[in-house]
Amino acid sequence: MKALIFEPFSGAAGDMILGSLIGLGADREKVCHAIESAVDVSVSVDKADKRGIAAVDVHIRVPRETHSRHYNELVEIIRNAGLPDDVEQSALGVFAIMGAAESAVHGQPPETLHFHEVGQNDALADVIGSCTAIHDIGADAVFCTPVNVGGGKVKAAHGLMPVPAPATLEILRTGGLPFYGSGNRELLTPTGAALLTWFAKPVGHLPTGRVLATGYGAGDAETESPNVLRTLLMETGQLLSKDTIEVLESNVDDVTGEVLGNLFDRLLDLGARDVAMMPAVMKKGRPGHIIRVITLPEHSARLAREIMKETGTLGIRVIPTRHRFTADRRMDRVEIAPGGKTAGIAVKIAQDKSGEILHISAEYEDCRRIAEATGVPLRQIIRQAEEEAWRKFR
Repeated sequence: MKALIFEPFSGAAGDMILGSLIGLGADREKVCHAIESAVDVSVSVDKADKRGIAAVDVHIRVPRETHSRHYNELVEIIRNAGLPDDVEQSALGVFAIMGAAESAVHGQPPETLHFHEVGQNDALADVIGSCTAIHDIGADAVFCTPVNVGGGKVKAAHGLMPVPAPATLEILRTGGLPFYGSGNRELLTPTGAALLTWFAKPVGHLPTGRVLATGYGAGDAETESPNVLRTLLMETGQLLSKDTIEVLESNVDDVTGEVLGNLFDRLLDLGARDVAMMPAVMKKGRPGHIIRVITLPEHSARLAREIMKETGTLGIRVIPTRHRFTADRRMDRVEIAPGGKTAGIAVKIAQDKSGEILHISAEYEDCRRIAEATGVPLRQIIRQAEEEAWRKFR
Protein backbone atom coordinates (compact mmCIF):
# COMPACT_ATOMS: atom_id res chain seq x y z
CA MET A 1 0.00 0.00 0.00
CA LYS A 2 1.28 3.46 -0.90
CA ALA A 3 0.85 5.83 2.06
CA LEU A 4 1.30 9.61 2.27
CA ILE A 5 2.45 10.71 5.74
CA PHE A 6 2.69 14.26 7.11
CA GLU A 7 5.12 14.90 9.98
CA PRO A 8 4.26 18.39 11.34
CA PHE A 9 7.00 18.60 14.01
CA SER A 10 7.27 22.30 13.19
CA GLY A 11 3.58 22.85 12.58
CA ALA A 12 1.80 23.19 9.26
CA ALA A 13 0.43 25.96 7.08
CA GLY A 14 -1.13 25.81 3.64
CA ASP A 15 2.04 26.86 1.82
CA MET A 16 4.14 24.37 3.81
CA ILE A 17 1.80 21.52 2.89
CA LEU A 18 1.84 22.58 -0.75
CA GLY A 19 5.63 22.90 -0.81
CA SER A 20 6.16 19.50 0.79
CA LEU A 21 3.88 17.84 -1.76
CA ILE A 22 5.68 19.45 -4.69
CA GLY A 23 8.97 18.35 -3.13
CA LEU A 24 7.53 14.86 -2.87
CA GLY A 25 6.81 14.72 -6.58
CA ALA A 26 3.40 16.27 -7.25
CA ASP A 27 3.12 17.72 -10.77
CA ARG A 28 4.27 21.34 -10.35
CA GLU A 29 2.74 22.57 -13.61
CA LYS A 30 -0.63 20.97 -12.86
CA VAL A 31 -0.69 22.47 -9.36
CA CYS A 32 0.27 25.98 -10.49
CA HIS A 33 -2.23 25.87 -13.36
CA ALA A 34 -5.05 24.82 -11.02
CA ILE A 35 -4.28 27.69 -8.64
CA GLU A 36 -3.82 30.43 -11.23
CA SER A 37 -6.93 29.35 -13.17
CA ALA A 38 -9.07 29.60 -10.06
CA VAL A 39 -7.69 32.61 -8.19
CA ASP A 40 -6.19 35.96 -9.23
CA VAL A 41 -2.67 35.19 -8.01
CA SER A 42 0.70 34.16 -9.39
CA VAL A 43 2.64 31.21 -8.00
CA SER A 44 6.40 30.82 -7.71
CA VAL A 45 8.15 27.69 -6.50
CA ASP A 46 11.70 28.15 -5.22
CA LYS A 47 14.31 26.36 -3.15
CA ALA A 48 15.00 27.43 0.42
CA ASP A 49 17.55 26.52 3.06
CA LYS A 50 15.94 26.10 6.49
CA ARG A 51 18.82 25.57 8.94
CA GLY A 52 20.58 23.20 6.58
CA ILE A 53 17.47 21.44 5.25
CA ALA A 54 16.74 21.95 1.54
CA ALA A 55 13.04 22.72 1.25
CA VAL A 56 10.50 23.83 -1.36
CA ASP A 57 9.31 27.40 -0.79
CA VAL A 58 5.97 28.27 -2.40
CA HIS A 59 5.09 31.96 -2.75
CA ILE A 60 1.56 33.09 -3.60
CA ARG A 61 1.70 36.63 -4.96
CA VAL A 62 -1.54 38.56 -4.72
CA PRO A 63 -1.63 41.55 -7.12
CA ARG A 64 -3.97 43.54 -4.91
CA GLU A 65 -5.40 43.28 -1.44
CA THR A 66 -8.54 41.16 -1.26
CA HIS A 67 -11.46 41.87 1.02
CA SER A 68 -12.80 39.44 3.58
CA ARG A 69 -15.40 37.10 2.11
CA HIS A 70 -18.55 35.33 3.18
CA TYR A 71 -18.54 31.54 3.20
CA ASN A 72 -20.89 31.35 0.20
CA GLU A 73 -18.47 33.49 -1.83
CA LEU A 74 -15.66 31.03 -1.14
CA VAL A 75 -17.86 28.11 -2.20
CA GLU A 76 -18.81 29.91 -5.41
CA ILE A 77 -15.17 30.59 -6.31
CA ILE A 78 -14.27 26.92 -5.89
CA ARG A 79 -17.28 25.67 -7.84
CA ASN A 80 -16.57 28.05 -10.72
CA ALA A 81 -12.88 27.16 -10.90
CA GLY A 82 -13.27 24.26 -13.33
CA LEU A 83 -11.45 21.85 -11.01
CA PRO A 84 -11.66 18.05 -11.37
CA ASP A 85 -14.54 16.66 -9.31
CA ASP A 86 -12.33 15.02 -6.68
CA VAL A 87 -10.25 18.18 -6.19
CA GLU A 88 -13.36 20.38 -6.02
CA GLN A 89 -15.02 18.17 -3.42
CA SER A 90 -11.88 18.13 -1.29
CA ALA A 91 -11.45 21.91 -1.48
CA LEU A 92 -15.10 22.40 -0.50
CA GLY A 93 -14.63 19.94 2.35
CA VAL A 94 -11.58 21.80 3.68
CA PHE A 95 -13.42 25.13 3.66
CA ALA A 96 -16.45 23.49 5.27
CA ILE A 97 -14.19 22.47 8.18
CA MET A 98 -12.88 26.03 8.51
CA GLY A 99 -16.39 27.45 8.17
CA ALA A 100 -17.75 25.20 10.91
CA ALA A 101 -14.86 26.18 13.21
CA GLU A 102 -15.35 29.92 12.67
CA SER A 103 -19.08 29.45 13.19
CA ALA A 104 -18.53 27.67 16.51
CA VAL A 105 -16.05 30.30 17.73
CA HIS A 106 -18.23 33.30 16.84
CA GLY A 107 -21.63 31.72 17.49
CA GLN A 108 -22.99 32.61 14.06
CA PRO A 109 -23.96 30.56 10.98
CA PRO A 110 -21.10 30.30 8.44
CA GLU A 111 -23.16 32.13 5.81
CA THR A 112 -23.25 35.30 7.91
CA LEU A 113 -19.58 35.40 8.87
CA HIS A 114 -16.81 37.44 7.28
CA PHE A 115 -13.74 35.26 6.78
CA HIS A 116 -10.56 37.27 7.23
CA GLU A 117 -7.32 35.29 6.85
CA VAL A 118 -8.99 32.19 5.42
CA GLY A 119 -10.99 34.28 2.96
CA GLN A 120 -7.98 35.78 1.22
CA ASN A 121 -6.78 34.69 -2.20
CA ASP A 122 -3.57 33.17 -0.85
CA ALA A 123 -5.56 30.86 1.44
CA LEU A 124 -7.75 29.83 -1.49
CA ALA A 125 -4.60 29.17 -3.50
CA ASP A 126 -3.06 27.06 -0.72
CA VAL A 127 -6.18 24.89 -0.41
CA ILE A 128 -6.78 24.42 -4.13
CA GLY A 129 -3.09 23.73 -4.76
CA SER A 130 -2.74 21.26 -1.89
CA CYS A 131 -5.90 19.37 -2.87
CA THR A 132 -4.66 19.16 -6.46
CA ALA A 133 -1.25 17.91 -5.32
CA ILE A 134 -2.60 15.24 -2.96
CA HIS A 135 -4.91 13.82 -5.61
CA ASP A 136 -2.09 13.94 -8.16
CA ILE A 137 0.14 11.83 -5.89
CA GLY A 138 -2.66 9.29 -5.61
CA ALA A 139 -1.71 7.55 -2.37
CA ASP A 140 -3.87 4.72 -1.05
CA ALA A 141 -3.97 6.29 2.43
CA VAL A 142 -2.95 9.54 4.14
CA PHE A 143 -1.68 9.75 7.73
CA CYS A 144 -0.51 12.50 10.09
CA THR A 145 1.70 12.23 13.19
CA PRO A 146 1.03 14.55 16.20
CA VAL A 147 1.10 18.26 15.30
CA ASN A 148 3.25 20.90 17.00
CA VAL A 149 0.94 23.92 17.35
CA GLY A 150 3.64 26.23 18.77
CA GLY A 151 3.12 28.51 21.76
CA GLY A 152 2.84 32.10 22.95
CA LYS A 153 0.27 34.43 21.42
CA VAL A 154 -0.87 35.23 17.90
CA LYS A 155 -2.18 38.50 16.49
CA ALA A 156 -5.58 37.83 14.94
CA ALA A 157 -8.17 40.12 13.36
CA HIS A 158 -9.83 40.47 16.78
CA GLY A 159 -6.66 41.04 18.83
CA LEU A 160 -4.04 38.94 20.63
CA MET A 161 -5.01 35.34 21.35
CA PRO A 162 -3.12 32.39 22.85
CA VAL A 163 -1.80 29.70 20.53
CA PRO A 164 -3.50 27.78 19.08
CA ALA A 165 -5.89 30.42 17.81
CA PRO A 166 -9.57 29.73 18.58
CA ALA A 167 -10.50 28.54 15.07
CA THR A 168 -7.44 26.29 14.90
CA LEU A 169 -8.25 24.82 18.31
CA GLU A 170 -11.83 24.14 17.24
CA ILE A 171 -10.62 22.29 14.13
CA LEU A 172 -8.30 20.20 16.31
CA ARG A 173 -11.13 19.47 18.73
CA THR A 174 -13.61 18.30 16.11
CA GLY A 175 -11.08 16.61 13.84
CA GLY A 176 -9.30 14.62 16.52
CA LEU A 177 -5.73 15.36 15.42
CA PRO A 178 -3.35 14.79 18.38
CA PHE A 179 -1.20 17.87 19.07
CA TYR A 180 1.30 19.36 21.48
CA GLY A 181 2.77 22.83 22.09
CA SER A 182 6.42 23.75 21.73
CA GLY A 183 8.01 27.12 20.97
CA ASN A 184 6.89 30.72 21.32
CA ARG A 185 5.03 31.41 18.08
CA GLU A 186 2.09 30.07 16.09
CA LEU A 187 3.12 27.04 14.05
CA LEU A 188 -0.24 25.59 13.00
CA THR A 189 -2.66 27.75 10.99
CA PRO A 190 -6.39 27.12 10.46
CA THR A 191 -5.72 26.31 6.80
CA GLY A 192 -3.03 23.79 7.72
CA ALA A 193 -5.22 22.21 10.40
CA ALA A 194 -8.21 21.93 8.06
CA LEU A 195 -6.18 20.33 5.25
CA LEU A 196 -4.69 17.74 7.60
CA THR A 197 -8.07 17.05 9.18
CA TRP A 198 -9.79 16.55 5.82
CA PHE A 199 -7.21 14.23 4.30
CA ALA A 200 -5.27 12.49 7.05
CA LYS A 201 -5.91 9.80 9.61
CA PRO A 202 -4.02 10.56 12.86
CA VAL A 203 -1.30 8.09 13.91
CA GLY A 204 1.07 8.13 16.86
CA HIS A 205 4.14 7.15 14.88
CA LEU A 206 5.32 6.20 11.41
CA PRO A 207 4.05 2.88 10.07
CA THR A 208 6.44 0.08 9.24
CA GLY A 209 7.49 0.24 5.61
CA ARG A 210 9.88 1.48 2.98
CA VAL A 211 10.32 5.19 2.15
CA LEU A 212 9.79 5.92 -1.55
CA ALA A 213 10.21 9.71 -1.47
CA THR A 214 10.49 12.67 0.92
CA GLY A 215 9.43 16.28 0.58
CA TYR A 216 10.11 19.33 2.76
CA GLY A 217 7.86 22.39 2.66
CA ALA A 218 9.39 25.63 3.93
CA GLY A 219 7.63 27.80 6.49
CA ASP A 220 7.98 31.60 6.55
CA ALA A 221 9.37 31.95 10.07
CA GLU A 222 12.92 31.33 11.25
CA THR A 223 12.82 29.08 14.30
CA GLU A 224 15.41 27.32 16.45
CA SER A 225 14.84 24.05 14.60
CA PRO A 226 14.22 23.80 10.84
CA ASN A 227 10.82 25.36 10.12
CA VAL A 228 9.73 22.75 7.61
CA LEU A 229 6.93 20.26 7.13
CA ARG A 230 8.26 16.84 6.25
CA THR A 231 6.10 14.60 4.09
CA LEU A 232 6.85 10.99 3.21
CA LEU A 233 5.61 8.63 0.55
CA MET A 234 5.94 5.08 1.86
CA GLU A 235 5.28 1.57 0.72
CA THR A 236 3.85 0.09 3.90
CA GLY A 237 3.83 -3.47 2.62
CA GLN A 238 0.13 -3.97 3.28
CA LEU A 239 -1.02 -6.05 0.34
CA LEU A 240 -4.55 -6.63 1.59
CA SER A 241 -7.48 -4.22 1.56
CA LYS A 242 -9.03 -3.14 4.86
CA ASP A 243 -12.57 -2.23 5.79
CA THR A 244 -14.46 -1.50 9.01
CA ILE A 245 -17.09 -3.90 10.32
CA GLU A 246 -19.28 -4.58 13.33
CA VAL A 247 -20.34 -7.95 14.72
CA LEU A 248 -23.91 -8.45 15.97
CA GLU A 249 -24.69 -11.35 18.32
CA SER A 250 -27.76 -12.75 20.01
CA ASN A 251 -28.63 -15.95 21.91
CA VAL A 252 -32.03 -17.52 21.12
CA ASP A 253 -33.54 -20.69 22.62
CA ASP A 254 -37.12 -20.89 21.39
CA VAL A 255 -36.78 -20.48 17.61
CA THR A 256 -37.38 -23.27 15.09
CA GLY A 257 -34.94 -24.29 12.39
CA GLU A 258 -37.32 -23.04 9.71
CA VAL A 259 -37.41 -19.56 11.24
CA LEU A 260 -33.63 -19.51 11.57
CA GLY A 261 -33.21 -20.59 7.94
CA ASN A 262 -35.52 -17.83 6.76
CA LEU A 263 -33.70 -15.28 8.96
CA PHE A 264 -30.36 -16.40 7.50
CA ASP A 265 -31.51 -15.53 3.97
CA ARG A 266 -33.22 -12.29 5.07
CA LEU A 267 -30.06 -10.98 6.75
CA LEU A 268 -27.98 -11.60 3.64
CA ASP A 269 -30.62 -9.91 1.49
CA LEU A 270 -30.51 -6.87 3.80
CA GLY A 271 -26.76 -6.40 3.38
CA ALA A 272 -25.05 -8.61 5.96
CA ARG A 273 -21.51 -9.52 4.94
CA ASP A 274 -21.73 -12.93 6.62
CA VAL A 275 -24.11 -14.84 8.90
CA ALA A 276 -23.39 -17.77 11.22
CA MET A 277 -25.78 -19.73 13.47
CA MET A 278 -24.21 -22.08 16.00
CA PRO A 279 -25.92 -24.62 18.27
CA ALA A 280 -25.47 -23.86 21.97
CA VAL A 281 -26.72 -24.95 25.39
CA MET A 282 -28.55 -22.15 27.20
CA LYS A 283 -29.45 -21.73 30.87
CA LYS A 284 -31.39 -24.60 32.47
CA GLY A 285 -29.93 -26.88 29.79
CA ARG A 286 -32.21 -25.63 27.03
CA PRO A 287 -30.94 -26.10 23.45
CA GLY A 288 -30.54 -22.89 21.51
CA HIS A 289 -28.49 -21.03 18.94
CA ILE A 290 -26.02 -18.15 18.82
CA ILE A 291 -26.70 -15.86 15.88
CA ARG A 292 -23.63 -13.94 14.69
CA VAL A 293 -23.72 -11.36 11.89
CA ILE A 294 -20.83 -9.46 10.27
CA THR A 295 -21.93 -6.15 8.79
CA LEU A 296 -20.85 -2.66 7.83
CA PRO A 297 -21.56 -0.23 10.71
CA GLU A 298 -24.19 1.68 8.72
CA HIS A 299 -26.31 -1.50 8.38
CA SER A 300 -26.17 -2.57 12.04
CA ALA A 301 -29.42 -1.02 13.23
CA ARG A 302 -31.43 -2.39 10.29
CA LEU A 303 -30.08 -5.92 10.75
CA ALA A 304 -30.52 -5.84 14.54
CA ARG A 305 -34.18 -4.88 14.09
CA GLU A 306 -34.69 -7.76 11.66
CA ILE A 307 -33.23 -10.26 14.15
CA MET A 308 -35.57 -8.95 16.88
CA LYS A 309 -38.60 -9.02 14.58
CA GLU A 310 -37.99 -12.57 13.34
CA THR A 311 -36.84 -14.25 16.58
CA GLY A 312 -38.45 -12.25 19.37
CA THR A 313 -35.11 -11.71 21.11
CA LEU A 314 -35.02 -8.61 23.30
CA GLY A 315 -31.37 -7.65 22.88
CA ILE A 316 -28.55 -7.67 20.36
CA ARG A 317 -24.89 -7.42 21.37
CA VAL A 318 -22.79 -5.09 19.21
CA ILE A 319 -19.12 -6.02 19.37
CA PRO A 320 -17.06 -2.81 19.02
CA THR A 321 -15.96 -1.77 15.56
CA ARG A 322 -13.17 -3.90 14.14
CA HIS A 323 -10.89 -3.60 11.14
CA ARG A 324 -10.99 -6.50 8.74
CA PHE A 325 -8.35 -7.35 6.16
CA THR A 326 -9.82 -8.52 2.87
CA ALA A 327 -8.52 -9.69 -0.46
CA ASP A 328 -9.63 -7.79 -3.55
CA ARG A 329 -12.20 -9.83 -5.46
CA ARG A 330 -13.31 -9.95 -9.07
CA MET A 331 -15.46 -12.20 -11.22
CA ASP A 332 -14.38 -13.81 -14.50
CA ARG A 333 -15.37 -16.79 -16.65
CA VAL A 334 -13.73 -19.97 -17.87
CA GLU A 335 -14.88 -22.66 -20.28
CA ILE A 336 -14.62 -26.39 -19.68
CA ALA A 337 -15.92 -29.38 -21.65
CA PRO A 338 -17.33 -32.04 -19.29
CA GLY A 339 -18.62 -34.97 -21.27
CA GLY A 340 -17.37 -33.32 -24.46
CA LYS A 341 -19.82 -30.39 -24.25
CA THR A 342 -18.39 -26.88 -23.78
CA ALA A 343 -19.86 -24.88 -20.91
CA GLY A 344 -19.04 -21.53 -19.29
CA ILE A 345 -18.60 -21.16 -15.54
CA ALA A 346 -18.17 -18.00 -13.46
CA VAL A 347 -15.20 -17.98 -11.08
CA LYS A 348 -14.42 -15.68 -8.16
CA ILE A 349 -10.77 -14.58 -8.03
CA ALA A 350 -9.21 -13.22 -4.82
CA GLN A 351 -5.95 -11.30 -5.13
CA ASP A 352 -3.78 -8.91 -3.14
CA LYS A 353 -2.75 -5.36 -4.05
CA SER A 354 0.24 -6.59 -6.03
CA GLY A 355 -2.05 -8.64 -8.27
CA GLU A 356 -0.97 -12.02 -6.88
CA ILE A 357 -3.85 -14.48 -6.95
CA LEU A 358 -4.58 -15.92 -3.50
CA HIS A 359 -7.60 -18.11 -4.19
CA ILE A 360 -10.02 -19.07 -6.97
CA SER A 361 -13.45 -20.59 -6.43
CA ALA A 362 -15.95 -21.74 -9.03
CA GLU A 363 -19.50 -20.38 -8.77
CA TYR A 364 -21.64 -23.12 -7.23
CA GLU A 365 -24.87 -22.51 -9.14
CA ASP A 366 -23.11 -22.67 -12.52
CA CYS A 367 -21.34 -25.90 -11.54
CA ARG A 368 -24.55 -27.49 -10.21
CA ARG A 369 -26.44 -26.62 -13.40
CA ILE A 370 -23.74 -28.17 -15.61
CA ALA A 371 -23.48 -31.26 -13.38
CA GLU A 372 -27.22 -31.86 -13.69
CA ALA A 373 -27.14 -31.34 -17.47
CA THR A 374 -24.16 -33.62 -18.13
CA GLY A 375 -24.35 -36.22 -15.36
CA VAL A 376 -20.75 -35.46 -14.38
CA PRO A 377 -20.23 -35.36 -10.57
CA LEU A 378 -20.45 -31.86 -9.11
CA ARG A 379 -17.07 -31.99 -7.39
CA GLN A 380 -15.43 -32.94 -10.70
CA ILE A 381 -17.02 -29.92 -12.41
CA ILE A 382 -15.80 -27.63 -9.62
CA ARG A 383 -12.28 -29.07 -9.79
CA GLN A 384 -12.07 -28.71 -13.59
CA ALA A 385 -13.33 -25.11 -13.50
CA GLU A 386 -10.89 -24.06 -10.79
CA GLU A 387 -7.94 -25.80 -12.43
CA GLU A 388 -8.75 -24.08 -15.73
CA ALA A 389 -9.02 -20.72 -13.95
CA TRP A 390 -5.62 -21.16 -12.29
CA ARG A 391 -4.11 -22.08 -15.66
CA LYS A 392 -5.74 -19.12 -17.42
CA PHE A 393 -5.31 -16.32 -14.89
CA ARG A 394 -2.15 -17.13 -12.92
